[in-house]
This record gives sequence, C-alpha cells and structure tokens, in this order.
Amino acid sequence: MVFEPPQRLLRALGENRQSGSEGADGAEAWLEKLPELARQAVEQRELAPERVQAPGGRSSLVVLVRQTDGTPAVLKLAPDRARPESERAALAHWDGRGAVRLLNPADTHGVLLLERLHPDMSVRTLPEAKALLEAAGTLRRLWVEPPAGHVFETVGERTGRQAEAMRATVTERAEGDAEIGALVDAALAARDELLAEPPETRLLHGTFRQSKVLAGERTPWLAVGPDPVVGECAFDLARLVRDRVEDLIASPSGASITRRRIKRLAESLEVDQERLRGWTLFRAVESGVRAGRVGRPRDAELLLEFAGWV
Repeated sequence: MVFEPPQRLLRALGENRQSGSEGADGAEAWLEKLPELARQAVEQRELAPERVQAPGGRSSLVVLVRQTDGTPAVLKLAPDRARPESERAALAHWDGRGAVRLLNPADTHGVLLLERLHPDMSVRTLPEAKALLEAAGTLRRLWVEPPAGHVFETVGERTGRQAEAMRATVTERAEGDAEIGALVDAALAARDELLAEPPETRLLHGTFRQSKVLAGERTPWLAVGPDPVVGECAFDLARLVRDRVEDLIASPSGASITRRRIKRLAESLEVDQERLRGWTLFRAVESGVRAGRVGRPRDAELLLEFAGWV
C-alpha cells in the first residue's frame, strides 16, 4: 500500500511554510519521509492497512487499519509541530471518557494508535441545534483537572504567541486596514482582561468544534484530534460558538443568532457569558488574521465579519 498524504495535509503544511510558522522546516522534512514512516509504523505493529483517511486532518496522516485480531483501529502520524506527545498525554489522562481511546500509551514518538470511530460521521452532520447540544455535552466531559506535574501549554502561553503574530501581521499591512486594526486591538484588550483573573484551571481540548466529535460504538459521540491546553473552560467553548460560520454570515439574522448562541452555550455549560464572548472575539480575530496571512482571504473575511458581531 502506498501511503500518500492527502491534499488537505499538503495544503496545510504549505500554509505553514508560507507564514513562517515555528517548526515549518521540520514538518517539511517529516512530510518527505512520511510514506516510509507510515510503512514502518504499520509493519512494526503488525497492522493491516485499509486506506488513508481523506480528506483527513490538517496536521497528521490518518490510516485506517486492523490489528492482528481483526479489531479496527486508526494509526495517526504527526510531526513535532503538531504536538503529538501532548495529544498522547491528554488522551491517556481522559482514558476514553469523552474522547477517543488511546491504544498505545507508551509507543514511538509521533505515532498514535487509536480506537476506530466512524470517521465520516461527525456531529456536524446533525441539524444545527442538535449538533450544538451533542457537541457541548461531549466537551463538558473533557473538562477535568489536569494531571499532577503536567507539561501542557497554558492558555496564556498559547494566546501569547498568537497575540505577537497578530500584532506583527497588522503592523505589516497597508494603512487602509484600520478596521482590522481596531478588531485586533479589541481582541488583545479582551485577552489581557481575561487572563488577569481566570476562574478555573482545567484540561481543555484546545481546538474543539463540531467536526472534532465523531460517532462511536461504546458511546454515541467522542472527541478526536485535541491540541490540549490548560486554562479556563470559556476558552475551549469559544471555538464552538463560531461553528458553521459560513451559514451564520449568509443568514440575514446571523449577528443575533451569534449572540443567542453565546448566551445559550454559556448557560448550558455554566460558563460566564462575558468571558465566553471575550474569548470568542479573540479566537475569531486571531483565526481571521492568520487566514489572511497564509493566503485564505475568503476565510479571513468571514471570520473577521463574525468577530465584528461579537
């Protein structure tokens, strides 16, 4: 079997090179060796490969496999910049509670063997109201105390790097982008205020959205693909607020729907509404600025318009 990386992964790594992201060179070297790395990973674990999952993720190669006893599983290979060992530690700590189960907790660096879920069935396939309900319920199960002596990145550390990149991008842009500059200023001010008095410290998924929740066998829905971080719950929930952003923008009542969504999610998960609003603003602006930086102007436009509603 030839382990060719899907186009989505190739595009994402190309964007990282274009933006000068930390670890981009290492990811490029990893990509060149990826077919051989995948072949070795399959052979060493005596797995029977079925197919490479496509479109797959933006930061890893996902291969559907079967173990020696015929049990279906997923083999995931990721470069260092995707923090695969942080994902391994989080999945081991959750131990299948709300998240996909890790089958190889002490395996080779950058190689994860996971229980097989239904890769083509995420909560995003459900009607919007039902999808938000199921996704929020899954997220609640992940918010646990981090393990003692953990080495997970904090919300302050991650958003600090993002804030620096936002400032640099705005400085480099033409003078006509005053509106974007105002959004960035508002997002950075919100971050400073939110970090001053965080209400709790929990292990968070880090990149949670509807497409990260897949149907399973032992429980209806399980989260996959965390980029774990430690901090307050509102940070994690903020990414879910803007799910299906293209539909929100297309709706004549998108702004009011967004505000109602913030209120409803905050109440259902017992998160402070204003803190959720603040993190939603920061994360939308950060994603919009980054999309513009890597050459995705349409995504940037959608995200920044959404941020203006928040």
